[in-house]
Amino acid sequence: MVRCGPDDDVAACLTKAAESAQVLGVMGGDGTVNCAAGIALDRGLPLAVLPGGTLDHFAGELGVRSVADVAGAVREGSAVEITVGSADPAGADLYFLNTFAIGVYPELVREREKHEKQIGKWPAMALAMARVLRTAEPVFVEVDGQPRRLWTLFAGNGHYHPAGFAPSWRERLDDGCIDVRLIDADSPWSRLRLVAAVLTGRLGRSRVYEQRLVGTLPVRSRQGGLHLARDGEVGEGPGHLTLRAAEHKLVVYVS
Repeated sequence: MVRCGPDDDVAACLTKAAESAQVLGVMGGDGTVNCAAGIALDRGLPLAVLPGGTLDHFAGELGVRSVADVAGAVREGSAVEITVGSADPAGADLYFLNTFAIGVYPELVREREKHEKQIGKWPAMALAMARVLRTAEPVFVEVDGQPRRLWTLFAGNGHYHPAGFAPSWRERLDDGCIDVRLIDADSPWSRLRLVAAVLTGRLGRSRVYEQRLVGTLPVRSRQGGLHLARDGEVGEGPGHLTLRAAEHKLVVYVS
């Protein structure tokens, strides 16, 4: 067992653990699990996820609620292969288990989560929209070769539900598609249209909203490097991305 302290590098700890592991186990939130999944995928190891974060979206979708769940699954050999999303042009890096985004989406989610327990998810999203879009600037990118000014580009690893700007669940973890949702910033009055569509629950039918399921989608920045979020962790990324399923599937234990 390798314990990772508050000042330790998570990736270094997981890499050390993987050197002698037959199964890579990790306890933490979605960002930590994302890091472990990338290491397990690159080394051909199965992954055992123990929930230990704030939201634990991925562990919840696996049906893992406790250490006993994971221990039982490993003991019984109960495992499945899942698709892992990648934003790397070769499909071999920049992995995401749940979601990927550029633009204002990561900030909107953080702002929404501050208020959703008190006022509900949709009112919290509308409040977040009003606050974030006051000062936000769109990103200028090429999407599949077409120049676009976007408030955000969201990509889900697999087909997410419901439609709109607050996707929250998937039927499957192995369908191999990327669920892309774009919010256009070139339409006249796009800020007001976006807020109004969220307030009225009509975003899925708004002219600023676009959704598509793809196998591969190239995205190139016209502003240099991109500020991106993967499974809730925000950081800087390259200016040229390709959204797709990773080259190999990941084996994970399920209860």
